[in-house]
Amino acid sequence: MAGLLDGYRTDGFFDEVVGDDGSVREHYQALIQRLRGLTPGELERRERIRDALFRSAGITFTVYGDDAGVERTFPMDLLPRIIPAAEWAQIEAGVIQRVTALNRFLEDLYVGEQAAVHDGVVPRWLVHTAEGFRRQAFGIPVPHAARCLVSGVDLVRDEQGRYVVLEDNLRNPSGISYVLENRAAMTRVLPLAFAEQRVRPVDHYGPMLLRALQEVAPPSAGEHPTAVVLTPGVFNAAYFEHVFLARQMGIELVEGRDLVVDEHVVHMRTTQGLKRVDVIYRRIDDDFLDPVVFRPDSALGVPGLLSAARAGNVTIANAVGNGVADDKAVYAFVPDLIRFYLGEEPILPNVQTYLLWNDEQRAEVLARLGELVVKPVAESGGFGMLIGPHATDAEVAAMAERVQADPRGYIAQEVVGLSRHPTLVGDHLAGRHVDLRPFAIAGETVEVVPGGLTRVALREGSLVVNSSQGGGSKDTWVLDEVAGVVADGPTKEEAAAC
Repeated sequence: MAGLLDGYRTDGFFDEVVGDDGSVREHYQALIQRLRGLTPGELERRERIRDALFRSAGITFTVYGDDAGVERTFPMDLLPRIIPAAEWAQIEAGVIQRVTALNRFLEDLYVGEQAAVHDGVVPRWLVHTAEGFRRQAFGIPVPHAARCLVSGVDLVRDEQGRYVVLEDNLRNPSGISYVLENRAAMTRVLPLAFAEQRVRPVDHYGPMLLRALQEVAPPSAGEHPTAVVLTPGVFNAAYFEHVFLARQMGIELVEGRDLVVDEHVVHMRTTQGLKRVDVIYRRIDDDFLDPVVFRPDSALGVPGLLSAARAGNVTIANAVGNGVADDKAVYAFVPDLIRFYLGEEPILPNVQTYLLWNDEQRAEVLARLGELVVKPVAESGGFGMLIGPHATDAEVAAMAERVQADPRGYIAQEVVGLSRHPTLVGDHLAGRHVDLRPFAIAGETVEVVPGGLTRVALREGSLVVNSSQGGGSKDTWVLDEVAGVVADGPTKEEAAAC
């Protein structure tokens, strides 16, 4: 590994590790120096340790469209992403600002005066036609207006290194389990490299989430509210995370059949009889949550759950109807919502976005379709998306037809040259595109977990970082600004013994 970065190319992209002049950025120098001491054989051994740790923990996934259809260990690259303290401070402030404004918008929409709609900040028809809009949520309160109790805000860095918001995830954002498991793996796979840094901890996420859930319990819950994690079951792709979070918080993992509503109060079936439930951290989509109100054929939800919430006897987190605010067309109005509700300028800007129901903007987009990214407003995971510069003529023509047929259903954005990060490919480093999903927890206040999930597009040249399409992840180290303090992980003496 002596020539770790020999021949490494930035190819004109902003690189997280290597500057324009080819030098290693200051906050990465100690890490790169440490890795230069590893031989290719030793590096392969560390990768085998990582894979064994993930297999034993059950951290696996399936790539959609993979003909083999087999589960694989979730790929974590051994070279972590490092974020200096000052840089993180801006990210943290921007995420808190954004989540605060979105919570106020949702609270105002469902139980308030709908001021942003009435004042034309966001079009009424756009809100009412959003796939995530739920009239059934009107009048259901959430303590502290924490409707987005768990949020994942997807950030990317553009060609100048500026952080911009790509999209908001306000319904059931996933990935926090990988953040914690990546950190646990890194402390064992590269203990010396980790011990030399001042990395802020992430292992307090479970208590942080539990505290927020208890803070939004209804007043009738008393001093010791009972919270549960509601899962659709073992066949769900994120089931590992559901189990992981329940264990981290020390609360019960339940399925819909484990809960019953009686007299507008939710109870959990136990071997000692029924036990009242005050807060439900649900990992089930709105449509399947309550068969009385939504889909009557759902066997995953709890009949009468929304009536209990409406009566103020249980809090559902995240709140029903949040999907209206992470509609990719409503996303375009979030900077205006920040100004409207907070009276502040956005700290983290949006990507330049075109609204295709607007005749002028649609005409411009159709003329430049091969230069832009086009996304369905209600899809996730990178599905249904067109990346114009990488698309064939046939794909561009097909997208043009879909946009003409349903302009409300799509947005277009300028291509952002996602920053790249050196990633281990065999025995050398190669640049791969990355994004960042910080996780915010909103109870009485909004807190952000230091770092979040860095996703990496493992395929050369790919801009799609989603694990469902072959992406992986990196541990994300936020450096503590207090000199001489190891904020997380083993001491140097402990690490040397590993």
